[in-house]
Amino acid sequence: MTHPPSVRLATEAAAHPHVFADAFNTYDPDALDQVYEPGAAFAPEPGRTVTGAERRRANAEFQRLRVPIRVAPRHTYIVGDVALLIVDWTVEGTAADGSEVRIEGTATDVARRGPDGFWRYLIDVPFGTARTGPS
Repeated sequence: MTHPPSVRLATEAAAHPHVFADAFNTYDPDALDQVYEPGAAFAPEPGRTVTGAERRRANAEFQRLRVPIRVAPRHTYIVGDVALLIVDWTVEGTAADGSEVRIEGTATDVARRGPDGFWRYLIDVPFGTARTGPS
């Protein structure tokens, strides 16, 4: 049975990163998981992807810090119902345990517009940029 989302999903691809941030900042793993397609992949670290319950658990680990995420979408490329999103993000502040946290990256994400008109992540790679050119 499908329930209406507790977060307002995006009808425009470029708005989806902000929907993700709103859901992340609830610190509710169930709310955050609603911004993903059921079979979507999340890369909690470079070279490793998780799906389903593992995706939810990996995102919950970030949320347990209780530090909000800020996003700054850089590029949105759309072909039909698929979008490539390049998004700078920062998780910065004082964690629940009192420690200072600063994690940042540039995500390379793929979202898809569903039959209901809402965008959801198909692939979420928070550390998605690679160094280019000679090393």
